Amino acid sequence: MSEDTASAPDEATPTLYLLHALGASARSFDRLASRLEGRVRVVGIDLPGFGDEAAADDSSLAASVAHVERRLHAEARGRWLLGGHSMGGKIAALVASRVLRGDASLFGLGGLVLMAPSPPRPEPMDEERRALMLSWVAEGPISEQDADTFLSQNVARPLDDAAHAQSVADLRRTSPAAWRAWLETGSTVDATAQVQTLDLPVLVLAGTDDADLGAAAQPGLLASVYPRARFATLADTGHLIPLERDAEAAAAIEAFVDDEVRVGPVVPAEWVRLIAGDRVDARVRGILARRALPDDRGYAPGVLDLAQLTLLREIADLVVPQEGPAIDIAARVDAQLARGEGDGWRPADLPADPEAYRRGLDTLAASWPTDPADRDRVLRAAIEGEGEDGGPLDAARLKAWLEDARNDLVRQWLAHPASMARVGYDGFATGGSPIRGFVELRLGRREDWEPSGVGGTIATGDAA
Repeated sequence: MSEDTASAPDEATPTLYLLHALGASARSFDRLASRLEGRVRVVGIDLPGFGDEAAADDSSLAASVAHVERRLHAEARGRWLLGGHSMGGKIAALVASRVLRGDASLFGLGGLVLMAPSPPRPEPMDEERRALMLSWVAEGPISEQDADTFLSQNVARPLDDAAHAQSVADLRRTSPAAWRAWLETGSTVDATAQVQTLDLPVLVLAGTDDADLGAAAQPGLLASVYPRARFATLADTGHLIPLERDAEAAAAIEAFVDDEVRVGPVVPAEWVRLIAGDRVDARVRGILARRALPDDRGYAPGVLDLAQLTLLREIADLVVPQEGPAIDIAARVDAQLARGEGDGWRPADLPADPEAYRRGLDTLAASWPTDPADRDRVLRAAIEGEGEDGGPLDAARLKAWLEDARNDLVRQWLAHPASMARVGYDGFATGGSPIRGFVELRLGRREDWEPSGVGGTIATGDAA
């Protein structure tokens, strides 16, 4: 869906904002939008110097990143993703890195969809081809003949008439300055230090017939940047994936969103606006943005083994029962242990936390029922110190460990921004410059900037 035909956001449907390739426009994603309608809302964004933004004065990477952030700040709500094709992939990476650091006034990013993306590092490109492409704009906009040449070099098979005509039109209205800016600077910039590692769900689509940015090259270019990347190969496909393989790309995107993005709770829109606003420090916003990312369904434990993690998940279901899409708080506790983090204390007669967890879980496993109905009884007995001795931990130490473990599980649940919204905690929104605080600290009083769910008596009109 192009910018001028975008419908109003629907928070129940994820929105995928897509950044186009060199010489293309938001229109290049219209076919994807049509195929995904009702399941994933697709919105293309014209980058400065291209499409309807062809008259932009500045087409640098920095200007493009700022342009995208402004659009997202105005529109992005609910569960949303960012994506990019070719050139747009590098810009998407820069925007995503700023979102997850908290530097952008944005919140709610749930994943990335990349199609033959240019990597954060300098893009592999034959220098003779770069020089030829630069010669096409030496005297003004690209000619129709050169546009045809460009398209023929980037597809496995000729595009259909409608796609070809649209692509030629986009190429011919591309700003020569923007074309040069990408080939001379944008594609050659090494942005790896800015992007670093982005640990979020990522789908990478690439064709077998793409010379520089194809399926064979992408894992080597991106695996270290996106540790959770899912690489999908499109056979008999060149570089122009949204036009060559819109049906296959749409199917892969839908499966990716269902498997890896529709995971866990959605942060309510009022809370999204609060976190993205100027009351929240960048560092805090970044922490909350990373906590809100969908959990990895293929999570490989770092401290526990799979059996221990499974048992911890079953304990978590009893300690913190969750309605609707759940947070994988057991996996988050394991990741916490792997990072060597904790609350700063432990019972004196227990070993260090990683070993205490392994011993505690192994002790419970010996008497853990297969029938879920009996698990609450066994866990309650262990919590009260009535478990049987003889395992890696005796009953007294098992009781002490379970107090620690329950605290960790609850803390991981409460740390998620959706949980903060559920309990009405907005104490994180006291930063900014100048620092803001609360004017009134009374039960049932809600200040003007707080979400409507905070301070129940205000919501019912009991307080003036």
